[in-house]
Amino acid sequence: EMATVPDGFNIDTPRWDQSTFVGRLKHFFNITDPRTVLVPEEELDRAKALVEGWRAGLVPPGSSQEQLLYAKKLYDSAFHPDSGEKMNLIGRMSFQVPGGMALTGCMLQFYRTVPAVVFWQWVNQSFNAIVNYTNRNAASPISLRQIGVAYVTATGTALATVVGLNLYTKRAPPLLARWVPFAAVAAANCVNIPMMRQQEIINGVTVTDEDNNELGRSRRAAVKGITQVVVSRITMAAPGMIILPVIMERLEKFAFMQKIRVLHMPLQMLLSGGFLLFMVPAACALFPQRCSLALADLEPELRNSIVAKHGDKVLYVYFNKGL
Repeated sequence: EMATVPDGFNIDTPRWDQSTFVGRLKHFFNITDPRTVLVPEEELDRAKALVEGWRAGLVPPGSSQEQLLYAKKLYDSAFHPDSGEKMNLIGRMSFQVPGGMALTGCMLQFYRTVPAVVFWQWVNQSFNAIVNYTNRNAASPISLRQIGVAYVTATGTALATVVGLNLYTKRAPPLLARWVPFAAVAAANCVNIPMMRQQEIINGVTVTDEDNNELGRSRRAAVKGITQVVVSRITMAAPGMIILPVIMERLEKFAFMQKIRVLHMPLQMLLSGGFLLFMVPAACALFPQRCSLALADLEPELRNSIVAKHGDKVLYVYFNKGL
């Protein structure tokens, strides 16, 4: 026998107001919680079954609202919002803190020689490519060849930026050399994300009205969503990669720090983890996940077809911008 759903409770209604930055910040603190990375696969599958059971109007007897909310948290952290498929571990936003802190620590530590810089930028772009592919708008399939081209282009951009700037900063103040990794990461994000999600720009993303009824596909909506994701990702990396080098530059002047050089990298990793713990949810929360675009800003042919079918009822269209 199945219990009825608690009155007035809707598992798909966000717990916090998604039209405000603070509401989105709380939402992303919840679903990017790095502890969810450690949750066993079976528990994630049980959470998915519970969420889908609730949607079908069936909840196991004795289920509390807390259990349902925790199941939804696990579901949101591990399953794609469009396809409902389980995302690979490395690509999940909840893996951004442990993965990002390790990579940021290494990029900030090994910035002095070109081979070291090239290696860590390559590792970082490989990580980014997986994250970008995992968090794309899943309604737009991408071929293996396109993934390969996107990966090579983004990695090439990062490496060209980093090698060029490394040579340029040889005679510059030491702090400028420490900022080279951030410049490379920012430049690569501007290439990696649009390339990895090129299908959305070529074919458009599905746009809906307020009630989720499909209205067509829009390339302009795709461009707006991807631009917001690029800004979010650069913002995510910025504080750790800009402020941390300043902190390390100061600390390394102290005699005690010069005695414990072996601990510099673990220290940078810990500090960058501290930045990312806050910056991952804050950067994801910059823009609403359910992105909107005014009807007037759509392609003329799509706008005309919407007006022909719906008159002046639709003023805005909505779509998932990805993360």
